[in-house]
Amino acid sequence: MKTIDYTPQGICATNIKVMINDDDIIEDVVFTHGCDGNHKGIVSLCKGMKADEVVQRLKGIKCGMRNTSCPDQLARAIEGR
Repeated sequence: MKTIDYTPQGICATNIKVMINDDDIIEDVVFTHGCDGNHKGIVSLCKGMKADEVVQRLKGIKCGMRNTSCPDQLARAIEGR
Protein backbone atom coordinates (compact mmCIF):
# COMPACT_ATOMS: atom_id res chain seq x y z
CA MET A 1 0.00 0.00 0.00
CA LYS A 2 1.30 3.44 -0.92
CA THR A 3 0.14 6.61 0.82
CA ILE A 4 0.44 9.98 -0.88
CA ASP A 5 0.37 13.04 1.38
CA TYR A 6 -0.19 16.06 -0.90
CA THR A 7 -0.44 19.78 -0.17
CA PRO A 8 -2.80 21.18 -2.81
CA GLN A 9 -2.53 24.65 -4.35
CA GLY A 10 -5.38 26.98 -5.31
CA ILE A 11 -8.24 25.19 -3.53
CA CYS A 12 -9.91 25.36 -0.11
CA ALA A 13 -8.63 21.94 1.01
CA THR A 14 -5.30 22.10 2.84
CA ASN A 15 -4.25 18.46 2.39
CA ILE A 16 -5.11 15.43 0.27
CA LYS A 17 -4.15 11.95 1.42
CA VAL A 18 -4.46 9.12 -1.13
CA MET A 19 -4.08 5.42 -0.41
CA ILE A 20 -3.23 3.25 -3.44
CA ASN A 21 -2.89 -0.53 -3.18
CA ASP A 22 -0.23 -2.67 -4.84
CA ASP A 23 -2.51 -3.19 -7.87
CA ASP A 24 -2.62 0.61 -8.43
CA ILE A 25 -6.24 0.82 -7.23
CA ILE A 26 -7.46 3.77 -5.15
CA GLU A 27 -8.39 2.43 -1.71
CA ASP A 28 -9.24 5.74 -0.03
CA VAL A 29 -8.88 9.50 -0.34
CA VAL A 30 -9.09 12.01 2.53
CA PHE A 31 -9.45 15.76 1.95
CA THR A 32 -8.72 18.09 4.88
CA HIS A 33 -10.96 21.19 4.94
CA GLY A 34 -12.95 22.44 1.97
CA CYS A 35 -16.38 21.36 0.69
CA ASP A 36 -17.20 18.21 2.64
CA GLY A 37 -20.07 17.00 0.46
CA ASN A 38 -18.18 17.48 -2.79
CA HIS A 39 -15.15 15.72 -1.37
CA LYS A 40 -17.26 12.77 -0.23
CA GLY A 41 -18.68 12.52 -3.75
CA ILE A 42 -15.25 12.62 -5.38
CA VAL A 43 -13.93 9.97 -2.96
CA SER A 44 -16.94 7.71 -3.52
CA LEU A 45 -16.48 7.85 -7.28
CA CYS A 46 -12.70 7.26 -7.17
CA LYS A 47 -12.57 4.35 -4.72
CA GLY A 48 -11.92 1.12 -6.57
CA MET A 49 -10.68 2.84 -9.73
CA LYS A 50 -7.24 2.46 -11.26
CA ALA A 51 -5.08 5.44 -10.30
CA ASP A 52 -4.25 6.28 -13.93
CA GLU A 53 -7.94 6.35 -14.85
CA VAL A 54 -8.66 8.80 -12.02
CA VAL A 55 -5.89 11.07 -13.33
CA GLN A 56 -7.21 10.82 -16.88
CA ARG A 57 -10.78 11.69 -15.84
CA LEU A 58 -10.06 14.47 -13.33
CA LYS A 59 -6.94 16.29 -14.53
CA GLY A 60 -7.66 19.74 -15.91
CA ILE A 61 -11.08 20.28 -14.30
CA LYS A 62 -11.46 23.90 -13.24
CA CYS A 63 -13.57 25.46 -10.49
CA GLY A 64 -15.17 28.70 -11.64
CA MET A 65 -12.48 31.22 -12.53
CA ARG A 66 -9.73 29.20 -10.83
CA ASN A 67 -7.19 27.33 -12.95
CA THR A 68 -7.63 24.22 -10.81
CA SER A 69 -10.17 22.39 -8.63
CA CYS A 70 -10.33 19.70 -5.97
CA PRO A 71 -10.61 16.95 -8.63
CA ASP A 72 -7.68 18.45 -10.55
CA GLN A 73 -5.54 18.65 -7.42
CA LEU A 74 -6.39 15.02 -6.60
CA ALA A 75 -5.27 14.05 -10.12
CA ARG A 76 -2.03 15.97 -9.65
CA ALA A 77 -1.40 14.25 -6.32
CA ILE A 78 -1.85 10.83 -7.90
CA GLU A 79 0.12 11.73 -11.02
CA GLY A 80 3.11 12.73 -8.89
CA ARG A 81 3.24 9.36 -7.16
